[in-house]
Amino acid sequence: MIKAIMFDFGGVLAEEGFREGLKAIAEKNGLDPDLFYETAKELIYESGYVTGRSDESTYWSILREKTGITGSNEELRQEILKRFALREKMIRVVDKIRSGFVTAILSDRTNWLDEINEKKPFSYLFDFIFNSYKLKKSKRDPSVFRDVSTAMSLKPDEVFFVDDNSANIKNASDAGLRMVHFTDMEGFERNMDAIF
Repeated sequence: MIKAIMFDFGGVLAEEGFREGLKAIAEKNGLDPDLFYETAKELIYESGYVTGRSDESTYWSILREKTGITGSNEELRQEILKRFALREKMIRVVDKIRSGFVTAILSDRTNWLDEINEKKPFSYLFDFIFNSYKLKKSKRDPSVFRDVSTAMSLKPDEVFFVDDNSANIKNASDAGLRMVHFTDMEGFERNMDAIF
């Protein structure tokens, strides 16, 4: 029996500001947006920033060194943060289900998640917010899914997980969670209707 519904943040609850912001940075610097995004995405993990083992300044320094981009740390971060627009339809879904389920977020979003919440509050809708930056473990590590289930005092198969990243979905499935791959709002609503 499903007792909790856990959501990814960027790409599910909000627009994918990380990807779109990085692509905008690439365009401003005359770089291929897709190649730059892949490089920047890997470096945020390799640098340890996602798991709180290094800081944002270190990440931008490494990314500048590898790609030649320019711009201050603040300019670069704002390109990303301003693109995390909350999806009102998803927020309404969470508000509707939270009376019957434990609601949670599991995100690989660094300290930026807290900053986004300060500007556009969403945390009041969730019983738990799990962030890789604080957990010291990302969704690339399948054990994180068991960890957060335990933190909610639930078994993995009592947790329903929604993410737009197929690798994360596979890791969640391997850990025993039930899950849905989010591709768009219409498909998500159909899946939710079928399951619940």
